Amino acid sequence: MKIPVAGFDPSLTHWGIAEAMLDMSTGILDTPKLTLLEPERLKHKQVRQNSMDLHEAEQLAKVALEVARRSKIIFVEVPVGSQSARAMGSYGVCVGILGSIRAEGISLIEVTAIEVKLALAGIKTATKAQMIEAALAFYPDANFPRQGSRVVAKAEHVADAIGTIHAGVRTPMFNNILRLYKEV
Repeated sequence: MKIPVAGFDPSLTHWGIAEAMLDMSTGILDTPKLTLLEPERLKHKQVRQNSMDLHEAEQLAKVALEVARRSKIIFVEVPVGSQSARAMGSYGVCVGILGSIRAEGISLIEVTAIEVKLALAGIKTATKAQMIEAALAFYPDANFPRQGSRVVAKAEHVADAIGTIHAGVRTPMFNNILRLYKEV
């Protein structure tokens, strides 16, 4: 049996999404459909920062909720802390959107950045380039962001989203879900 799943790498400026079908009996993931959410910024000089943040959060939430509603399980690298007030604002928006998804009763399986790096690249200190390279090796036919034929650096966000799925299927929480599917 195959189920629709999604991986999220949340960020206010570059939210990576990987959607695919996961075969529950083999653990094999079909080639994912990749989406890089880059909210449109308001460009008026008179617009307050909080109004711009709300505008961007609305764009992210709309797509993230649509993806979550059509997925059985969401794997997510939940952001942690920040070193500036601006980064804390981004963190708050991302956690708020994820909380909204969970409030709708949609399962979120949380993974750490190290788990994502290990699961996809096999190196706990993998660089952005190594994560992209590993994702391309697994899914050469996926629709990575490109400029011409070259995969661009911001593809790291969708590579991390793929990595969340790879890491998430190794968690005890997913193994419990897997056991339930096998009993049905």
